[in-house]
Amino acid sequence: MKHKLPACITAMVFTGLAIAAQVAAQQAPRYKLIDLGTLGGPNSTEGPQAPIVTDTGSVIGVADTSIPDPLCSSDCFISHAFQWKKGTLRDLGTILGGSRSAAIWANRLGLIIGTSENGLINPLVGVPEKRAVLWQKDGRIIDLGTLGGNDSSAFAINNHGQIVGGALNDIPDPFSFPGLATQARAFLWQNGVMQDLGTLGGPDSFATSINDRGQIAGISMTDSTPNATTGFPTFHPFLWENGRMLDLGSLGGTQAAPEGDGLEAQHALNNRGWVVGGSTLSGDSTTHPFLWNGTKLLDLGTLGGTFGVARAVNDAGDVAGAATTANDEAVHAFLWRKGNMIDLGTIDGDSCSLAHFMNASSQIVGSSFDCADFVELHGFVWQPGGQMIDLNAFVPPESDLIITDGESINDRGEIAGSGMLPNGDFHAVLLIPCGPDDTNGCQESSGAETLVRRSLSAAPHRNAASRDSFNSMRPLRGWPANRWFGTIPRTSPQ
Repeated sequence: MKHKLPACITAMVFTGLAIAAQVAAQQAPRYKLIDLGTLGGPNSTEGPQAPIVTDTGSVIGVADTSIPDPLCSSDCFISHAFQWKKGTLRDLGTILGGSRSAAIWANRLGLIIGTSENGLINPLVGVPEKRAVLWQKDGRIIDLGTLGGNDSSAFAINNHGQIVGGALNDIPDPFSFPGLATQARAFLWQNGVMQDLGTLGGPDSFATSINDRGQIAGISMTDSTPNATTGFPTFHPFLWENGRMLDLGSLGGTQAAPEGDGLEAQHALNNRGWVVGGSTLSGDSTTHPFLWNGTKLLDLGTLGGTFGVARAVNDAGDVAGAATTANDEAVHAFLWRKGNMIDLGTIDGDSCSLAHFMNASSQIVGSSFDCADFVELHGFVWQPGGQMIDLNAFVPPESDLIITDGESINDRGEIAGSGMLPNGDFHAVLLIPCGPDDTNGCQESSGAETLVRRSLSAAPHRNAASRDSFNSMRPLRGWPANRWFGTIPRTSPQ
């Protein structure tokens, strides 16, 4: 005998389902996509520096001008630093006489730091000199100088205007990469003065991060003796505070550094003085992610494989990174929280993913792709308690952009990334979260799996950043000075 539910209960059930559906619809993220364009040339974002969205909603990065690059044998153009703000893309220019520049980081005061050529040729190595620079709010550019050598690079600035980076002195260095020639030293620039922070005992160091307490993280050689496994001296991460450089050690190997790829090491230090990165284990054949928790260096482990790197840590102590799965068959983005590593998975149909950036709310952005070719085609955003969402879900139907990467996310949830055009050119893009009443240009995430599968095979894939990032998890095979100074350009498959 079948029993019918009382009408009141049936009504309650259907009402509850309706409310649940309404809540789910309200929680479905929606974003508005903005193509930031270029400075007259074909590309923006595709260079040594990814687009960064600041906590005030502006975006900085690198874009092509319309000026052909005489130093390039193929079809390429001079690139300049840019700032996008409230719908306007502004060319930040260069030092007087320079040709190229790049914006790398910005603070809440509107100050921007980066590098610029100065129009001179480094006589020791025969390449254009680069200088660390500061763009002030009024657009004026300040050359931060060097420590007596020919080059410098700025990597991070805090909300008090303190700047850190690496600068060359004039002492010949047998361990420098081609394009450097002399010793590199971590520096702190404040009140118009560049201070050499010293080293952990070896000839070279770099500062890569600074928090609002004035603590500085970086990497330094500990001696001048090449190791049998790498051919280079040992290098360790450091934490500098009040004139003292603390050696954070390693996980047993001879190579350890904040973050795995120096161009993104700015967020490897939080305001609690915690530092993340990657370290080789004993024998230098395996790399694991680490966390310095203010007291000791923790091995965060992997997702079952032998390689991994931690890329970001927020003030809550959450860590984002990437690690290999069992038998090193794939690499997946992860979130590490209170001793547990969460596999963030991939976009449906992909086998690999990488985390690039995390904000204060532990929202993570990155890229998802096929492990077989390492071609980035699916930028993603992941939210705690949720799932990985393909950023291509938020591309309007009339657009032909493919969002290949989520490069950065600010504390307001705004995302800067890379968008690929059908001809293979790249544009920096910004995705802005939509409020419940916003309708103009807003896209919902439903149907993400079908939106991205459009004419992908026709595009000449050139973005090999995933392969660079994956290789950064493996032993560094030497002093990674080129990662920060950018003197050895990255290459991409044509």
